[in-house]
Amino acid sequence: GYLPAAALGVTLGVLMGRSRGLEFVLSPYLNAFMATPRIALVPILYIVLGLNRGVQAVAVFLGAFFVIVWSTMRGVRSADPEQVEMARAFGATERQVMEKILLPSALPLTLAGLRLGIGQAIRAMIAAEMFIAVFGLGALLRTYGGRFDAERLLAVLLVVVAVALLCALAAARLDRRLTSWSRAPR
Repeated sequence: GYLPAAALGVTLGVLMGRSRGLEFVLSPYLNAFMATPRIALVPILYIVLGLNRGVQAVAVFLGAFFVIVWSTMRGVRSADPEQVEMARAFGATERQVMEKILLPSALPLTLAGLRLGIGQAIRAMIAAEMFIAVFGLGALLRTYGGRFDAERLLAVLLVVVAVALLCALAAARLDRRLTSWSRAPR
């Protein structure tokens, strides 16, 4: 669920960042979904999709998608308008403006959204597993929590934290690699 959320979220974020009209139309929905607790959506997904792994994938998608869209849109909007205007004055096409100015300017905020999306995706995955899964980390949390088995519950929580930390470290490494130019000494 995370990879489609990242791909579609970045794409929609770029489109919303470039089009005020699209932002005007979609922002209320974006804000509404960002304010909705993802755990409240899991029973609805279960009703619509049935008892299968698809519920978890869609929950992960919804957990990450909106954060990624929002941060990418803000990143595109953070581009220096004077640079865009100057590029157009020198005859740059929309594609060139996008590739040379907008996307590099948006990269730090987009990567921040992708990193935040990982955390949201993991939370959504655990929430979905707690509701419907017979196996998985969420199911173990539900089982051990129901038995008041603190030792095993904490062990599972440590695994969840370790997975989240590994994902965050991988995202941070990617962030450093892709945005090293923005931290260059001046």
